Amino acid sequence: MAPTVPPPRTPLPARRDSPAGGEPRGGCARWYEQELGWATAGVTPVRLLTGLRFDALVVPAAAGHAALRRVGRAGPVALTGERMSLLVAAGSADELPGLLDWLEWGGVALALTVLGTGGRITAPPPPGRPAPPGAAVWLRPPWPLREQEGEPVLPALSGFGSRGGDTPDLVRLVDAVATECHRARLTRARPWPASDEPAAQPLAFS
Repeated sequence: MAPTVPPPRTPLPARRDSPAGGEPRGGCARWYEQELGWATAGVTPVRLLTGLRFDALVVPAAAGHAALRRVGRAGPVALTGERMSLLVAAGSADELPGLLDWLEWGGVALALTVLGTGGRITAPPPPGRPAPPGAAVWLRPPWPLREQEGEPVLPALSGFGSRGGDTPDLVRLVDAVATECHRARLTRARPWPASDEPAAQPLAFS
């Protein structure tokens, strides 16, 4: 009796939540959940839920870069296209309207939003892992809890502008971000001078 030849194996379909040639996106979610204790949702892309362990200030990337040059120290910062998400302490979304009023930015139109309870941002790949072109990336990544004691230090309202040392401060961060958003708005609104008129002098900001 001739031996039975097994039929050829049909390759399994690729996982729908896996990028071609890469690891499942579920690995990204597991990293955030296991290493940082951050809640996630979705698989393509993975989302980080705000309002639980952190809130997020979302601003135009150019204004965010300028603000970070001014304040120096900040918490984790993610970039998605032309928008920047600056992670701040949970509860900051509720404090922001009053803080803007106190800083005399209340009533000023700013390209600044804040995500708190019920919000979400796109999760960049964990630090050290490549990101596809145009995907979210960490500019200032969080760090694994197993490598650092405690959680990432996030800008918070505690101390109301008087926190010392290298601790990031929510008051200084919001003031810098608001200033740069307003500066960008004025620059866009400034009319071009006629060719026979002298150029307007740049506005001065303190």
